[in-house]
Amino acid sequence: MANPWPSHFFHLLLPLFILTQTALTSQLDFIRHPPRPLIHTPHLSSKSHPQQVHISLAGKDYMRVSWITEDQDVASMVEYGKISGEYDAVAQGEHTCYAFFFYRSGKIHHVKIGPLEPSTTYYYRCGGHGLEFSFKTPPSTFPIEFVVVGDLGQTEWTASTLAHVGKKDYDVFILPGDLSYADTYQPLWDSFGRLVEEYASHRPWMVTEGNHEIEFFPIIQHHTFKAYNARWVMPYKESGSPSNLYYSFDVAGCHIVMLGSYTDFAEGSDQYTWVEADLGKVDRTVTPWVFAVLHAPWYNSNKAHKGEGESMRKAMEELLYKARVDVVFAGHVHAYERFTRIYDKKADPCGPVYITIGDGGNREGLALKFEDTSQLSLYREPSFGHGRLRVVDETRAHWSWHRNNDSDSFVADEVWLQSLTTTKSCWPSTVDNDESKKKGDEL
Repeated sequence: MANPWPSHFFHLLLPLFILTQTALTSQLDFIRHPPRPLIHTPHLSSKSHPQQVHISLAGKDYMRVSWITEDQDVASMVEYGKISGEYDAVAQGEHTCYAFFFYRSGKIHHVKIGPLEPSTTYYYRCGGHGLEFSFKTPPSTFPIEFVVVGDLGQTEWTASTLAHVGKKDYDVFILPGDLSYADTYQPLWDSFGRLVEEYASHRPWMVTEGNHEIEFFPIIQHHTFKAYNARWVMPYKESGSPSNLYYSFDVAGCHIVMLGSYTDFAEGSDQYTWVEADLGKVDRTVTPWVFAVLHAPWYNSNKAHKGEGESMRKAMEELLYKARVDVVFAGHVHAYERFTRIYDKKADPCGPVYITIGDGGNREGLALKFEDTSQLSLYREPSFGHGRLRVVDETRAHWSWHRNNDSDSFVADEVWLQSLTTTKSCWPSTVDNDESKKKGDEL
């Protein structure tokens, strides 16, 4: 990209960076499995050609197309249509850029296209230059399939995970934070965007921030999430959120709320107020499934990152419980773990299933050490992999976790889930309160 950091300057700042990141993440008290090497993905086309192309849902029947060009004169424009090479629609958008120390990004384009038809393949071209891309819109009704991968990074493990993901079709990709692991070294954001383009330009990627997106140096650089907010614009405005760090979206009878672990979440905060209002608007007769996604897990039996999500849990768990959220996905801990339905640290048939899936392929390796016992944890394993949530209909969904240590992706854990809308005892307005703790049909 334009004006990359001088390598000697980065090496001068490296000791300060290491000290800061160590203090922030507190990762010295557990052992990690050796990671695979970092992958650097260069841009080999001309400066006007789009790179780092990715798409995201942007309100009902709309998609946001994002990409970067080194050429500042390329228009923020997307041509698209249902036939390859024939574009009967054109949309104009906006652009931005940012500077971080001596680094200056390319021109970052964001264009919203639509309205689009469900379950339809569209072909598109960015800025009038380069290759044609295509995507398929999600269905408007069940079934729908989500891929869930946290703490992705850009290592050989990352490439393995994405290759396994790409072998089977899906509708929406969900990433619970920690994308590029750039950690202030901005060229890694560019490399990450190029690495995931093959997948992120083909299906919508819905992401939330992790601790590795914060990117600040005390005193020197105090503007947090600068690169993340510029590059990965999510539908926060479309969902009435005041911040790109938390938002929600609806797709095929599912409501997904993406929470921010690293912005204010205390009662009375902007995020708390927005989440309360957002969940309060969901009509479960129309939208029977509700999922939440965040980075730092509220429940965790791994010795890594113990208690780091506790303050957020204390502040917001009741909101999710009262809304009868079905599943909460988290990352941060570099392992896989699935819990039973929980509320307030106890098994509760009306609480969400909690799943940690921070094992996408990060450069730091795996968190190998779990506590000896956990009555709430049903399956746990420190291996790289990805998850798939197939929502079959209004009442049933199938969750599976695919270990990718093997040459072929292997289903190591799976469970059928019942929507909480089917458990009448969880809705006190429809049953006597004395029955409110009666066990549901399944997880």
